[in-house]
Amino acid sequence: MDAAFTAEQDEMRRTLREILGKRCGPDEVKAAVRTAAGHDRELWRQLSAQLGLPGIAVAEEYGGVGCTPADLALACEETGRALLPSPLLATAVLAVPLITALGTAAQRSALLPPLAAGGLTAALAVPGPALSTALALTGENAPGEWAGGGRAGGVQAKAGEDGGWRLYGEVAQVLDGHSASLLLVAAHTGGFARSRTLLFLVREDAPGLVRSRQATLDETRPQARVQLRDTPAELLGADTGQATEDATDDAVLGALAATGRTAAAVLAAEAVGAAGQALARTVEYVRQREQFGRPVGSFQAVKHRLADLYVHVQAARSAAYYAAWDPGQGGLALAQALEALRVTAGEAIQLHGGIGFTWEHDAHLYFKRAAADELLFGPVHRLRAHAAHRAGLFTTPQEKVAV
Repeated sequence: MDAAFTAEQDEMRRTLREILGKRCGPDEVKAAVRTAAGHDRELWRQLSAQLGLPGIAVAEEYGGVGCTPADLALACEETGRALLPSPLLATAVLAVPLITALGTAAQRSALLPPLAAGGLTAALAVPGPALSTALALTGENAPGEWAGGGRAGGVQAKAGEDGGWRLYGEVAQVLDGHSASLLLVAAHTGGFARSRTLLFLVREDAPGLVRSRQATLDETRPQARVQLRDTPAELLGADTGQATEDATDDAVLGALAATGRTAAAVLAAEAVGAAGQALARTVEYVRQREQFGRPVGSFQAVKHRLADLYVHVQAARSAAYYAAWDPGQGGLALAQALEALRVTAGEAIQLHGGIGFTWEHDAHLYFKRAAADELLFGPVHRLRAHAAHRAGLFTTPQEKVAV
């Protein structure tokens, strides 16, 4: 394994940091999240046109850059540093891999080029607060009961007489769901007896689709409530008929789990970028802030706390880089990165003193990102427990023999 970054990766990191440094300061972030879109549309177009950011991991045949998920993780470390509000996570990290894995040739040809160019944005709609379960981050996503289990609740899909599909139900938390041009909706079909989980494509102008932006803890991760009222939808992938229902269900759940592994690695890198920037801003502050005639950072107790934070961040960065190379380790890397971000953001508020405790201070942006990400993709202890279960750490010798 060669862990060194290539010249192209270093250049991408440098260029992205330079652009975000000019266009994505704390004041710009706060202004962007309060727009109707929840992000700076002009900056998103610039990142799409100059760097091909949403198409980094899209194959060249579909108009993408053709890089690996590791390059996407490296880019997201920089967007995490700036707490960039953008459709990047919902579109490039969650939606694109699912369309690539499950879509028909016609669907891939129609959707991936505009997604890679940034003109089309997408969002994954998973019923209930179950995104981490659907992506198999905190537990197995089979048999798909997180999507409603064929009972009331969740989203239900019904095949129409014209060969199309109709969706009914509500999804309470959809990342960038209020502004996405395309929704990937996880829904149950077949009723309770033969229920299976499938993914459906819903356009923004579909009749019966009602979307409303929700107030969230972390404004840089805008979410929406999506209601589907007899809404026409297109099945993602080919309808293979009754005989292969189980295979189709397994393919959907497998694609969601594979997407979750890559997403965990990317999110870990993003959290590490945010933690590193929170630490850097804190170090800069304690160098300038004086108490008793000397900089706060010169006190030994403060130095020890900062040193501990540095170790936290560097360990999490190493784990995130390894997960970018081996996404199978994404769950553990994400747990370590989220913990590092939470601890670093909390200490940043403490070390900024009285001004740090004011709700409007920039340090709270990082703290709210840490708390919200753990609610969406964690919590940390469940991420670690699931990774340990998959590794067989708690399996008895008898169970191992049986397997």
